[in-house]
Amino acid sequence: MAKQLHWNPEMVPLQQPLAHLPIHAYEPIVGGSADATTPRSQASVGDIEALKSKIKSLEEQLSKVNQRRTQSSDPTSRPELRVMNSPLCEVDSHLFGETQVITRSVVHKSRMFGQSHWINGVIGLCREVFEMLEPHVRDETSDVLAGMQRCKALARVIKSRRVPSWPSPPTSVLPSKDVADELVDCYLRTSETVYRVLHIPTFRRDYEALWVSDAAPDMAFLVQVKLVLAIGATVYDETFSLRASAIQWIYEAQTWFSEPVFKSRRSIQFLQINILLLIARELVNVGGDAIWTSAGALLRTAVYWGLHRDPTYLSNRTIYVGEMRRRLWNTILEIALHSSMACGAPVFISLDDFDTALPGNYDDDQLVADAPVPKPEDTLTQVSIPIALRKTLPIRLAIVKFLNDLGSKSVYEETLRLDAEFRASYRALCRTLQRYNTGTGFTSQFPIHMVDCLMLRYLMTIHIPFFAMAPHETAYAYSRKVVVETSLRLWCALNPSSSLMAAHTRHDTASTNQNDFERLAICGTGYLRMFGMQTSLAVATELSTQLQEDESLGPVFLRADLLSMVQESKEWLFRAIEAGETNIKGYLLVALIEARIAGLRQGLARDQLVVLLLKTAADAEARCLRILEEMAAHGQTEGFVNGPGQMGLDITPQSMDDWDLMMTDVLLNQNTAEPMNWVFNEIPLVPLLPS
Repeated sequence: MAKQLHWNPEMVPLQQPLAHLPIHAYEPIVGGSADATTPRSQASVGDIEALKSKIKSLEEQLSKVNQRRTQSSDPTSRPELRVMNSPLCEVDSHLFGETQVITRSVVHKSRMFGQSHWINGVIGLCREVFEMLEPHVRDETSDVLAGMQRCKALARVIKSRRVPSWPSPPTSVLPSKDVADELVDCYLRTSETVYRVLHIPTFRRDYEALWVSDAAPDMAFLVQVKLVLAIGATVYDETFSLRASAIQWIYEAQTWFSEPVFKSRRSIQFLQINILLLIARELVNVGGDAIWTSAGALLRTAVYWGLHRDPTYLSNRTIYVGEMRRRLWNTILEIALHSSMACGAPVFISLDDFDTALPGNYDDDQLVADAPVPKPEDTLTQVSIPIALRKTLPIRLAIVKFLNDLGSKSVYEETLRLDAEFRASYRALCRTLQRYNTGTGFTSQFPIHMVDCLMLRYLMTIHIPFFAMAPHETAYAYSRKVVVETSLRLWCALNPSSSLMAAHTRHDTASTNQNDFERLAICGTGYLRMFGMQTSLAVATELSTQLQEDESLGPVFLRADLLSMVQESKEWLFRAIEAGETNIKGYLLVALIEARIAGLRQGLARDQLVVLLLKTAADAEARCLRILEEMAAHGQTEGFVNGPGQMGLDITPQSMDDWDLMMTDVLLNQNTAEPMNWVFNEIPLVPLLPS
């Protein structure tokens, strides 16, 4: 049965002019009698004629408005996008028809992801591939479907063995000091350079005391240390060998955090632990999809404790306390903004909600000195990166609100205005960081890559909703160019060892510093991994579009850098699986679209292309299956946190319920006959429709 489509009455087109409807259509409006011989009936006829005249006039006005909206021949006109005003409506028409749909939000398992959620930009990128594959994989005997189900079952086994028991009360057990020291260094040279949380001299002093003191350690500080170790573990080595330990440390911290103790925890240290817990949860993927709700609680806690007010308005605050409050508030704002972008949810804060100033340009050791003086703005300190990033907050906040707020409209002119403001802010940021780099210079390139990805993410996100429509609407050609070029820049930031960066790499930089950001993107979960896949799909889609648009008799020349990026990204995503990622769908999608590009370049017919795609899917699943089997076997022989043998490998419907593509089981509705349901399912869309 077709699902009912709930339309906003304002969007229903008139099937025929109202002035030409039969007279009886107006009788309920004027309340006239059918007897034309009465005076009342004669008056009613006069009223009807007046009403028809008025309707005709309104139709003429409406016709003029519609004519201006539909002048597609005018290259300067902008197609208007209208929101279907129906809560969580399910669209019966195919997503993959002629009409290009821009999604405003996506609903999945009772969650709604707004337009900044990356899946809103990916829905249209893979549709043609799955249109071709769908008829061949619906059958339960399909090798491709069987391979996918086998991988899913293994993934559930592996993930279940990594999960500690709950609750997991924190213990005093730590890794060896050599390993712990390295993990602390990993954290301090990566995450702490962008998100200031700790006062480093104080933390190092208390950390060293843990190893020499015979007294029972302070449990709050021990939890803080374990969260630092968990974050550092994501860049400790190429394979995230300490993943199980990192999950255990996060579970211990979450158990401690959940204790019903409140008054005694109103301290800077409690906020530090809260922030570290959110960062660790996202990077290690312990409830990473719920970060936005936890970030909201953190923000409200900070406001309740007055961090949204500048310390100058609060009496008896030392410089140390005042600066730590400013730093923590700055980091909390970044987490609120980041989680809103990642989850596609409203940010629920505005620039009028706080007056806390930027942190002062102090190095950490200055804060414990007598009467410290902040260093000049052009002098690089341990807080210079967060200060520079904070200056871009207004435009980034405006973009998040434009994308996710309920009352926001996806007007292309507003997208272009935000694009211009963003570019001005981004240029100022780049000049600031370049000035620092030509001075004392950065000891690591990690913060540069991190800030670049953080910023370019906003530019990519405001344009990608129009990317799929660009080949059909010349008005969106600029967005098409921006998405492709930004994807390339993001890829180079995510993958510094890319061949595209070979000519620009500084060979005098220590290899550890070169690898940190790449390790974080591969070993850690979160938006960096998602962006790696999204940028790859965008570029692959652009190459496919170019091949389809070309009408020449000779060979089609594609940009070598874009081709190289797609090829590298497939192996990059596979490296994530080798490092312990159990979700294979990102790798599978890129492999399929890369194969489609190869088939189009060879001039294969549709039937031949389908054969190629089916073989590619089977080969990709087989390659991933070997890695997953090794991980499962390793868990049985070496032992995970909970020990082996908790789940069998039998495939049942229940064992498939929580399988996500990094939170993306994507499709228009839940009908299994729809394209893409063999790999994506369960998501109805709330779309924007072209008028």
